[in-house]
Amino acid sequence: MSPLDFCTRIRLIAGTTFLEAVRQKFFNSLLLISIALVGSSTFFQQFDFGAGELKFITDFGFGALFFFGSILSITATTQLFFNEIENRTALTMLAKPVYKLEFLAGKFLGAQLLMFCFTLVITLVLSGILYWRESALLDRLGDEVSLDGPLIRYGDVFLFGFLQWLKFGILAAITLFVASFSNTNLYTIVVSFFVLVICQLQYIARDAYSGMEAGWERLLVFGLGLIFPNFQLFNIGDQLVFDVEKALPASTVLQITCYGLIYAVVFILLAQVNFRRREI
Repeated sequence: MSPLDFCTRIRLIAGTTFLEAVRQKFFNSLLLISIALVGSSTFFQQFDFGAGELKFITDFGFGALFFFGSILSITATTQLFFNEIENRTALTMLAKPVYKLEFLAGKFLGAQLLMFCFTLVITLVLSGILYWRESALLDRLGDEVSLDGPLIRYGDVFLFGFLQWLKFGILAAITLFVASFSNTNLYTIVVSFFVLVICQLQYIARDAYSGMEAGWERLLVFGLGLIFPNFQLFNIGDQLVFDVEKALPASTVLQITCYGLIYAVVFILLAQVNFRRREI
């Protein structure tokens, strides 16, 4: 198996998976709901939640991106995997010179391409709304404020979107891992959401680990901290966007990127181990 043939087969599977995912009504419905929710953030600000308008819109948009993106990543990856199994197309595909690792990698990349489109659209909509409200705010204040630069670093909005996309990649890889030994869509979705909650709250275990004395409890918590990725590392929205004078160091972005890639690759390889033993 040459590396060129390996990459070509993965690219073809990923392209087919992406086209199949884009045609799904669930993706289009969720995308429209997300756009509408982000677009309505200025309306919710009228209830005065005690935050500045631009800060509220940013937090609202970031929250919508994570919430709906997580739902889409888990559900779409599950459907794309099990559609191939239930329609027996996976059996036909794997009967050809296609390895199961190529099949899983193609499904993963197709799902990630879908999530890239989703994340990009939501980020563009959020940036457009922030620019509109920033312009209105500056026009209203006029000469009352003196600024050396913009109120918002729009590059950081896209940086946060990129980090969320990485997190969705880990989530898709975890979903594929669960699907590799699961027999139903529902079980895969439920377990994947359960793992998502664990990953979101993993920092609590790390805090507990730092305060424990040496012993088996400390080793157990440390092991769980290694098994489940810490999704709080990707939630750095508060450190971005409004701190105009202090950008996030490139080394930090690189470390988070490598962290996400390592977990995604590991879970795909684990899924391949399970999938090799599975009868289709």
